[in-house]
Amino acid sequence: MLIEHEGHSPTIDPTAYVAPTATLSGDVRVGPGCRVLFGAVLTAEGGPVEIGDDSIVMENAVLRGTRRDPLRLGRQVLVGPTSYLSGCQVEDEVFLATGSRVFNGARIGTRSEIRVNGIVHLRTVLPPDSMVPIGWVAVGDPLRILPTEDHEGIWAAQRELDFPGYVFGLDRPADGESLMPGISERFGRALGRHSDDRQL
Repeated sequence: MLIEHEGHSPTIDPTAYVAPTATLSGDVRVGPGCRVLFGAVLTAEGGPVEIGDDSIVMENAVLRGTRRDPLRLGRQVLVGPTSYLSGCQVEDEVFLATGSRVFNGARIGTRSEIRVNGIVHLRTVLPPDSMVPIGWVAVGDPLRILPTEDHEGIWAAQRELDFPGYVFGLDRPADGESLMPGISERFGRALGRHSDDRQL
């Protein structure tokens, strides 16, 4: 399904294949030789989504471009099934295995590999030829790659990256207060811009 969003329509190179149940919304650009498979969602939420030549987006992956951080995949990138990428830059020849997660402002260097359920956190920089093991978390710049059970180590790096401030423009509340009223108001308002979308 192709959707016009905020005056922008997806563009697909004639040599690319987009499955009939994939959804492309807004300023999405699919390059030559690409494959976007069943159930994948590529959505430009204020910033473009660009898929480089010969890249593959597997089933049920979600790729989201944001106003602050457009999403760009380089050439010959494989995005595995159910992966989630938001506002990140992925260089050439990167492998993002099933269930990988890459968040806003992250940069993944050429030939890097994020294994099954690996996470690359907000504003994290992976140099070329990096590898995140199965289920581990890459966080920060300089980079730290930590097992999920090292919550204190992850939080120490993550706190400085300021997810609520960077993504939603909100200050982290005092202990015991919830971020969710502010997040739901701001994010809901932004997503409400889809009410004027038009299916092509």
